[in-house]
Amino acid sequence: MSGRDIGLNVSRETIERLEKYLALLEKWNPAINLVSKSTIKDAWSRHFIDSAQIYKHATNEWNHWADFGSGGGFPGAVIAILANELRPNATVTLVESDQRKATFLRSVLRETDIKGTVVAKRVEAIEPMSADVISARALADLPALLAFAELHGSPNATYLFPKGISWQKELTLAQESWSFNHTAITSETDPNAIILKIGDLVRA
Repeated sequence: MSGRDIGLNVSRETIERLEKYLALLEKWNPAINLVSKSTIKDAWSRHFIDSAQIYKHATNEWNHWADFGSGGGFPGAVIAILANELRPNATVTLVESDQRKATFLRSVLRETDIKGTVVAKRVEAIEPMSADVISARALADLPALLAFAELHGSPNATYLFPKGISWQKELTLAQESWSFNHTAITSETDPNAIILKIGDLVRA
């Protein structure tokens, strides 16, 4: 049995799927630079636990989660693996325009036997998705993310955007063009980072 902890009450099978994902990440990373080389040794904390904490802040009623700029799969592929157990009837879509990274994401879903959809296009080039939850990690600044959110979110969608130390500047800039409710949730893995939880989004 695995000794890994992901910060959520999940089965041994889910942890084993995440560990298989980690092994794939370590195998593929030298070729296509999915995550920074400096973080690969601490990938469980820096990427897996960091992604899993985002899951906790979604609404309980979501049916479609879309992750934009999924890259190496954080948080989207982790969300898909967690949802396989915790919300098995839901859909998770990973949007990643880099074809090599999209191929990696499909490999992760296949090798871990997880359902999910990988869309290898730019976010602004796909049809509106009406997603209940949208996440994006290190894709763009907040004003750009909110434009994507408006295009692809359902009427009552929740948006979960991890942000670094300059998040307040992004927030102030976004509030010039948008009206929304927000909560800044301190990251469990980095005291200087937050998860920005946004709802009731409309153009100002």
